[in-house]
Amino acid sequence: MKHVLLTGGAGFIGSHLSDLLLPAGWRITAIDNFDPFYDRSIKTANIQGSLSHPAYELIECDIRNTRSLESLPDKSIDVIVHLAAKAGVQPSLKDPVAYQEVNVAGTQNLLEFARRHGVKQFVFASSSSVYGISPRVPWTEADTTLMPISPYASTKLSAEYLGHVYSHLYGIRFLSLRFFTVYGPRQRPDLAIHKFARSVLSGSPIQMFGDGSSRRDYTHVSDIVRGICAAMNYSATPFEIINLGNNRTVELRELIATLEEVIGRKARVERLPNQPGDVPQTWADLTKATELLGYRPEMPLRDGLRGFVEWLVQSPARVPVPDVRILVPDGALPLPQYELVAKAVPLTTR
Repeated sequence: MKHVLLTGGAGFIGSHLSDLLLPAGWRITAIDNFDPFYDRSIKTANIQGSLSHPAYELIECDIRNTRSLESLPDKSIDVIVHLAAKAGVQPSLKDPVAYQEVNVAGTQNLLEFARRHGVKQFVFASSSSVYGISPRVPWTEADTTLMPISPYASTKLSAEYLGHVYSHLYGIRFLSLRFFTVYGPRQRPDLAIHKFARSVLSGSPIQMFGDGSSRRDYTHVSDIVRGICAAMNYSATPFEIINLGNNRTVELRELIATLEEVIGRKARVERLPNQPGDVPQTWADLTKATELLGYRPEMPLRDGLRGFVEWLVQSPARVPVPDVRILVPDGALPLPQYELVAKAVPLTTR
């Protein structure tokens, strides 16, 4: 039974990855710090199906805290899948220092953990935002003239460079997967599709930034997690950057119209100016993903949106918070997140 350390394990993508790995015979140690960016009950709902599995363990831990990482009970790990991050372009404009601490320093902490404990496979969740405002579409990994325009994008690019250093110096196979606008059940509530669908269902206005001509390569989470699984088993080269997208760019107006069709209601649209940091288009060249990982996206946009809306109308607003372990080693100062969660649920301190 192979053992994966999965960071951000209670999140949107991490929980779907667990759903795929557990039936395939993987053992999972999932860590998550339940960042208060959104309600922790959403994350606990994500992992309800995994918590009772004998091969799954959830530990509350912050990747900024190296003592917490070193206190993990079992360090015999085959693969690290690093999904944990401060997410989102707009929030990164408000607190760029926190994004640097988590996304760059936190990634280095995990690479150091991998070096010390002989973990030879490291899969990193990067982002299409590293391409920024590059006009050369579809975007290919061979393009080295990148133009990120947000602190979030710059932290993802910095983490990719760190991965190359550790791959070169210490023989850690580092695979950076650049995700393109992932959507599907359990998607974070701050993201556009989630907010748009809720607004259409409730009859409240959609806030559309710009004239609706911006374009995104929307990729269903089921396709993304299959790409991650392929990367976990990849062994041909020591370092790769690989796009995981849908290879079809969709205009914002088309997205809203498709949501209207799926829901059966017209959207009320409130037009607002473009936001700083947002890119006008994303579009993935998947040639490399197909050649190296056998990756081929399968979910059509309309079907994916229909499944998302069905999940959204059936999902509970809140779920009970399970008792999970929190790692605060003796003598270590707890981070602010620990103080928040300690009031919400009884935890075993280690």
